[in-house]
Amino acid sequence: MPFATTSALRLLSSRNSLYSLSLRKFVFADKRPFILSLSVASSAMDFNSSHTLVLCGKSMAENEIAKSIKSTNALKLPDSSDVSILLQSELERPLKEDEYSFSIDSFMNCLSTNQFGRFLIWSPRLPSTHDVVSRNFCELPIGTVCVADVQSKGRGRSKNVWDSPIGCLMFSFTIQMEDGRTVPLLQYVVSLAITEAVKDVCDQNGLPCADVKIKWPNDLYLNGLKIGGILCTSTYKSKKFNVSVGIGLNVDNQKPTTCLNAVLREHSDVAYRFSRQEILAAFFNKFERFYDLFIDQGFQSLEELYLKTWLHSGQRVILEEKNEDQVVENVVTIQGLTSSGYLLAIGDDNQMYELHPDGNSFDFFKGLVRRKLD
Repeated sequence: MPFATTSALRLLSSRNSLYSLSLRKFVFADKRPFILSLSVASSAMDFNSSHTLVLCGKSMAENEIAKSIKSTNALKLPDSSDVSILLQSELERPLKEDEYSFSIDSFMNCLSTNQFGRFLIWSPRLPSTHDVVSRNFCELPIGTVCVADVQSKGRGRSKNVWDSPIGCLMFSFTIQMEDGRTVPLLQYVVSLAITEAVKDVCDQNGLPCADVKIKWPNDLYLNGLKIGGILCTSTYKSKKFNVSVGIGLNVDNQKPTTCLNAVLREHSDVAYRFSRQEILAAFFNKFERFYDLFIDQGFQSLEELYLKTWLHSGQRVILEEKNEDQVVENVVTIQGLTSSGYLLAIGDDNQMYELHPDGNSFDFFKGLVRRKLD
C-alpha cells in the first residue's frame, strides 16, 4: 500500500513551477522576525555554509549517545552537505525568546514516553528532516525525532517537494517493525495520534476542541482545509523494517490554508497559543500508547476511534471504469478499512469491494480502483 505526502504546504513540482513561484511570494508576504530559542556557539554560527544539528537526550543514557555521535561525526545528509553537530549543552541561551521559538527544554519536560522522542535532533534549517532520519537510521536509537524550524526540500508522495515556512511543525522519527503486514497500517496510527494529541492539548488548557480530521490515507484537515500530512517510508534489513515517519502540521503558519492558532483565535479570545514543542510532546505521549496497542492487539483496537476521526464513513464515491471501449461510472459507499488497510466499500449491487489508488492521481478519490471481495 502506498505511503504518501508529508507536509500540508506548497507543492513545488516541475509541472507547477510557474504557480509555485507566485505562491512563494504569497506565503512569505507576512513573514515575521525569526529568533531562535537557542543561539548556537560562535564556532558554528554560519547556518548557510553547513547544516547545524543539535543533539539532546531526555536521560543521561541518551545524552551519552549524543556525545558518541558527535565524537564520531556519524550523521550525514544525502547530498553530502557539510554537517555541524552540537550538543545542547554547547548552546548559549539568548537574552530573549520569541513566540515562534522551539524550546528543547519545554519539549523534554512535557514528554513522558519510554522510547519515542527521547533522543532529539533539532536544526534551525534543513532540506528535509525525513532525509536526516532515513539516511542515518542505523546510527540513531529507535524513536529518534528530528525537528526543523524551516524545511526547504520536504518529501511528499510521487517525489513531490514541499517548502515549509516558519510556524509549521516539521518532524520525522524512526520506528523498527518486524511484521510487514502491519507496516502499511502504521500511517493510520500516526494520523490518529496527531488528532488525539491536539485534542489533549486543548483539554489540558481549557480550550475549545480543535477537531482535526483525517482524510484517507494520510492528510489532516481542519474546518475543511488541509493543515497537515504524513509520509512513511521503509527499508528492509536484517529481517526488520526500518520505517521513517515524517509529519508536517500547520501550527502557526496561517498561509497558504490555515493553522491551529488561526482557528483558535476564531473560536476563543484566550491569549493561549499552541506551541510546536507542546504538540510534539503530546503526539509522542499519545503515539507510544497507540503504537503499543497496535503491536499487541492489531489495528482493530484503534479502528473504532479512527473511523470516528476520519472524513469518509458513508461517503459516496463515483468510480470510472473501462468496459471495452466505454467508460462506465459505478457508485460505491465507503464503509471502513479492509484488513490490509485499503478502503472497504459497498456497491449499489450490495457487493463488498476493496478500493485501491490507481497510483497516478494526486487526489486518491479521483483514481480509485475497486476489487471485488469474496
